[in-house]
Amino acid sequence: MPENYSYESIMPIAPLKIAALEGCRDLARSVDAFLVEYREKSNQKFQNTPDFQGYHEESYLIRSACPRFGTGEAKGILYDSVRGVDLFILADVLNYSLTYTVCGYENHMSPDDHYQDLKRIIMAANGKAHRINVIMPFLYESRQHKRSQRESLDCAFALQELVDMGVSNIITFDAHDPRVCNAIPLYGFDSFNPPFQFIKGLMDAEPDLKIDKEHLMVISPDEGAMERAVYFAGVLGVDMGMFYKRRDYSVIVNGKNPIVAHEFLGDDLSGKDVIIIDDIISSGESMLDVARQVKERGAKRVFACTTFGLFTDGLEKFDEYYEKGYLSHVVSTNLNYRTPELLSRPYYVEADMTKFLSAIIDCINHDVSTERVNDPTERIHALLEKMEQ
Repeated sequence: MPENYSYESIMPIAPLKIAALEGCRDLARSVDAFLVEYREKSNQKFQNTPDFQGYHEESYLIRSACPRFGTGEAKGILYDSVRGVDLFILADVLNYSLTYTVCGYENHMSPDDHYQDLKRIIMAANGKAHRINVIMPFLYESRQHKRSQRESLDCAFALQELVDMGVSNIITFDAHDPRVCNAIPLYGFDSFNPPFQFIKGLMDAEPDLKIDKEHLMVISPDEGAMERAVYFAGVLGVDMGMFYKRRDYSVIVNGKNPIVAHEFLGDDLSGKDVIIIDDIISSGESMLDVARQVKERGAKRVFACTTFGLFTDGLEKFDEYYEKGYLSHVVSTNLNYRTPELLSRPYYVEADMTKFLSAIIDCINHDVSTERVNDPTERIHALLEKMEQ
């Protein structure tokens, strides 16, 4: 757990339990292991008091399932009691590796299917749990967060639907637009970011990485990632550049206007390492084009950092750019499903979020501010000082 992380004698709001949907169970097991390890050492003197009942457990995971009928219909089941507990439900809506059968045909789980299963588990727990919290690392429909024409507002409606079902807190990571929380202004909504895990992963992969203005620059691949890049460059004490996308708004391809060109705004890149930071790599088209242009402008090494590496068009293009030297590393978190092929790639670096997520759960369970564990600036500075020493 992060330093200064202690809740000695602070009572939890209720006994902690975690229900993980099938697509999120590996992550949940890692988070559970951190919670068990930490709580074994904390609040020992209150171990046998009624207020701390269920505080020290061998596991906080409960058994759950969403079995399906032959027609594809499903139901949510909890096999363990949740009466009076502070329940955290984990769901990875991007895990397309799971399948189910519909009248003999095999279907892959879509985000809609995962979201429906999440609601089924909420329904199974409602009226029994003391409080229900939902952790969706990738916020369902977060890319459909605003209306630019006559179209649906899926993310806002999903948030309202969850709180109407009795959810008290929604925890996510790097929301595409955090202002979507305005849809539920009276309820808990937290979007956390992984800049510390990015820089730690990069430093582990590249021990010779020099973090100063002469050797490193942070690049925003578009206008939407500006805020992330500004913060990252500021906390590292380096310069920032930006690309902006020129799109062809006369046509729509795969649900979006195709990019005509990327235009660069920033200082000379010659001889510098470059970090390109964004929230999502979907097809990777934009990230790869920016990486190529950065390299052609004289950059030494190019690192892509993204919270969610989806790679919806496969890895062939990334393999090609790695072999050509356009891209040295791709850093992404373990918050969503990643294929075995991606994990085997020499350029892939994992930003491990399990310890951070376990600390967030513990904070919320104690009903204390998450600022105690969510201060990446202080932690990054401590990491840089350690590297210098």
